[in-house]
Amino acid sequence: MQDLLKKAADIRLLIFDVDGVLTDGSLYLADDGQEYKAFHSRDGHGMKMLQASGVDVAIITGRTSKVVQHRMDSLGIKHVYQGQIEKLPAFEELIAKLGLNAKQVAYVGDDVVDLPIMTRVGLAVAVQDAHHLVKQHAHWTSPNGGGRGAARDICELIMEAQNTLQEQFKPYLQ
Repeated sequence: MQDLLKKAADIRLLIFDVDGVLTDGSLYLADDGQEYKAFHSRDGHGMKMLQASGVDVAIITGRTSKVVQHRMDSLGIKHVYQGQIEKLPAFEELIAKLGLNAKQVAYVGDDVVDLPIMTRVGLAVAVQDAHHLVKQHAHWTSPNGGGRGAARDICELIMEAQNTLQEQFKPYLQ
């Protein structure tokens, strides 16, 4: 656990996949092609608190969806890479843009397409219901599944390791 907290203490950027991580992986498609996704509200609040504590948040996803852009806008997430069939080039572009090295980055994934990034970052996280290969290559597996609180789990872990979690909770405990 100490090794995990040390890795989390160094994180300056947390990147999420979307389908299966910020959602449960279900794709709801209407006859007209409209796509619907369900996001967990506590995950969103965790991402807001993490950003307020000084850690950047980004997404890199293989699909392109207006609802994802809308959700990220509502959370103040500026680094949004959609339609990234191969995610590694977006990752490399993002860390170069932010002046970070891979060890300062955490990535949360659920499927094998996430492994090229997960094997490079300082903190690789699998959601609880991730593919078994993803779990094998993760430094940590969240107690909750994708779209069911996993994002909140990792946000709180990073804030705990960086001694910012209690400060983020303080406004709610007065």
